[in-house]
Amino acid sequence: MFQLLRYAKNYRKEIILGPFFKFLEAVFELILPLFMARLVDEGIAQHNQEKVIEMTIAMLGLSLVGLICALICQYYASIASQGFGTVLRNRLMEKINQFSHQELNRFGTDTLITRMTNDINQMQGALAMLIRLVVRAPFLSIGSVIMAFYIDWQMGLIFLILLPLFCLILFLIIHFSIPLYKMIQQKLDQLNQLVTQNLSGVRVIRAFARTKTETDHFNKETEEISRLNQNVANISALLSPSTTLIMNAGVVALLYFGGFKVNIGHLEQGQILALINYMNQMLLALIVVSNLVILFTRAAASANRINEVFAADPTLLDFGTVEQTAEQAPLVVFDNVDFRYTEKSGLALQAVSFTLEKNKILGITGVTGSGKSTLVNLIPRFYDTDAGAIYFAGSNVKDWSLDNLRSAIALVPQTAVLFSGTIRENLQWGKPDATDEECWAALATAQAAEFVETLSEGLDTVILENGKNFSGGQRQRLTIARALIRKPKLLILDDSLSALDYQTDLELRQALKRDLNCGVIIISQRLRSLQAAETILLMDNGKIAAQGRHEDLLQTSELYQELVESQAESEALQ
Repeated sequence: MFQLLRYAKNYRKEIILGPFFKFLEAVFELILPLFMARLVDEGIAQHNQEKVIEMTIAMLGLSLVGLICALICQYYASIASQGFGTVLRNRLMEKINQFSHQELNRFGTDTLITRMTNDINQMQGALAMLIRLVVRAPFLSIGSVIMAFYIDWQMGLIFLILLPLFCLILFLIIHFSIPLYKMIQQKLDQLNQLVTQNLSGVRVIRAFARTKTETDHFNKETEEISRLNQNVANISALLSPSTTLIMNAGVVALLYFGGFKVNIGHLEQGQILALINYMNQMLLALIVVSNLVILFTRAAASANRINEVFAADPTLLDFGTVEQTAEQAPLVVFDNVDFRYTEKSGLALQAVSFTLEKNKILGITGVTGSGKSTLVNLIPRFYDTDAGAIYFAGSNVKDWSLDNLRSAIALVPQTAVLFSGTIRENLQWGKPDATDEECWAALATAQAAEFVETLSEGLDTVILENGKNFSGGQRQRLTIARALIRKPKLLILDDSLSALDYQTDLELRQALKRDLNCGVIIISQRLRSLQAAETILLMDNGKIAAQGRHEDLLQTSELYQELVESQAESEALQ
């Protein structure tokens, strides 16, 4: 946990001064019972009005100064904890953005969200408590015992007898509650994953009439978390009555033995009251210590989860220096490329070799799971190859800086992803300084200008979460326009024409050929979309089963002939 405190280095002043002012408050709190004892013994008991007023003013003064010190500490704790959480969250996001898709797949989106939110919140709370209470609580506990011995050493022994009893109860409560807190954190991860799946797959759930099943599953998970929290609460609840019992036993012992000492003149009544106050301070401070132990234990579990992310070494390193394309070189070259997603999994691509020249169209088709999307994800270097090499514009993709490589490539993925904001703001993801004219030109090429013009607010139309206020085909065309506006060297359409009708598909491909001056890779199950490509790759089980023009593959590849026949039958049935 302390490894993460390096992200709080900009708040050293607050971390040092906060506990200092809290220490001053604790000192004043320990002195107050002595003034109260003098008020009773020298003022009230002796009917000394001046002493009563003097002690009252002194106690009010100490309380006021203690309050100011506490407020200063709270202020510093707030600044340091919130600043620390902000820095930690920013650094964690930077680290996650360095990950390739391989590390993102290994951790999973759900647990990364939990670590970015809940776990960092735990760390913020731990730092705030570290500043506010770590000095105060132990100091009050030990200081109360010392002050009791200062008043009367024999009465101080009562404190020493009660202290181990309380520590034993505290140890047992912490011992049984800490494992439950760890289980709660794990269950929160699972619940977050379940919520994400249900929200993203709500249409599938309804289509398969699984609403009740998923609702029951969700209720079961929440009931499990509720049960664990109740168990922790029940265990923790024992702390208060047991502390009250010990405290009352201590007070009874102080009154019983203190009464004898008052009768023989060894103690004053005010001193007995002071001892009772110190007893309360000690035990209440120990309760705070117990809560701190639980809090820091939960924070330690969260810190381990955060450190796992920081400790993960990105498999994809960005040491490239290439910034410009070579004019005479082919745009993309795959040279005997092998790739697997994990060390234990089989090859997703095997011995893949092909060349895409500049301003040419490459089509990729094949059955589901044949490696089409995997292949194009290697070009912008979302993953690194296991063997072979990939060249973009004459240079190995590993020699390119990632920013420059990905800026030269526009990829439209299978799932049309739009971000909350306006249409204009989404298009400007492709080019931040894009003008309205450039936006409309990109929309026109993507065959989206017509439906955007019908919207009352045009480019200023607000897009709801994930573009839910547009149809699938409209979302696809908007994502294509976002890619086109950056004028890339290579445009990759990863099965992003599937929601378009045949006529719109044809018009879009004609517009791409007319308006663009770049290489294009089109992945599609729909062979009509690939017939104009200079080269078509037919993928099968991670290998290139055949490659060539549409007419050539019809003559040489049985698998391609089967695909053509199956699609012809499907279209005939329509």
